[in-house]
Amino acid sequence: MDDATTTTATDAVTTVTLGHATDWAGFRAAARTLLQGGRPPQQVQWFTAADAAGDLFAEGSGEAGPAAADDAVRAPGASFSPDAPPPASPPRVPREFLQQCERVVLHRDPGRFALMYRLLWRLAHEPGLRHDPLDPDRLRLQHLDRAVKRDMHKMRAFVRFRPVPEPDGGTLHIAWFEPDHWITEANAPFFARRFTQMRWAILTPDASVHWDGQRLHRGPAAQRSDAPPPDAGEALWLTYYRNIFNPARLKLDMMRKEMPTRYWKNLPEATLIGELAQTAQTRSMRMVEAPGTVPRRRIAAGPGRAAGRPAE
Repeated sequence: MDDATTTTATDAVTTVTLGHATDWAGFRAAARTLLQGGRPPQQVQWFTAADAAGDLFAEGSGEAGPAAADDAVRAPGASFSPDAPPPASPPRVPREFLQQCERVVLHRDPGRFALMYRLLWRLAHEPGLRHDPLDPDRLRLQHLDRAVKRDMHKMRAFVRFRPVPEPDGGTLHIAWFEPDHWITEANAPFFARRFTQMRWAILTPDASVHWDGQRLHRGPAAQRSDAPPPDAGEALWLTYYRNIFNPARLKLDMMRKEMPTRYWKNLPEATLIGELAQTAQTRSMRMVEAPGTVPRRRIAAGPGRAAGRPAE
């Protein structure tokens, strides 16, 4: 099945099948056309190509799929492409709403497309909605948006690359990560900017991305076994982490909040947390009882600066 968005319309319901799980362009085109056509949210059902494939297999096994509840949903109808020209007067909505929706598309919530179209419809027909911050639909959209942004932040913080020698003598740095949502491709440009000078690949259960030093490439989903095992450089990193650990600043509850335990299995330093936490109190007492250190040398006063006084 291609990535084109298709609709099947009857008097009862309109079914929209998007090309893939994060088909933002397809959603925008379909939503604009449905809104201009006066199709209310309760008469629209949203699916993706993967949903349609799952429904096909479900029919073969005698189970009810997502579109099996209403024969009208599967009736022949018109189809259109996201590349079709937009309506003459597209609806005007706040820029913040569009930015939120573009991120919410990456969420795994199956009801995200219905929520976004319902809010779009309401913004077009309820002018006061944009001034109601406590509206349940708006709050739900904000909740999904925050979850995606948090997941993107955690990916940027917890990806760990391991070097792998290549036949040409170069090095490819490979990382394994398990995101909560479909953020891999959306997050890839950040890593391209951050690690421009090295070749790297990030593998996830949803997709893989590869930076060759010039361009980003999308690849298929991967398994954890596709990622390289620990190497000598990782052992050096663990030695460094153990030595910079400050037991006096250990706050396990805060650490679990900022670094949820579900990420620990893919973080080399997480193997040390239990050991360091158990010995934190003893090490803290030793630090308190230890005598003060004396500087090995004093910094000489510069020209025009009195010794012991800050420059003005």
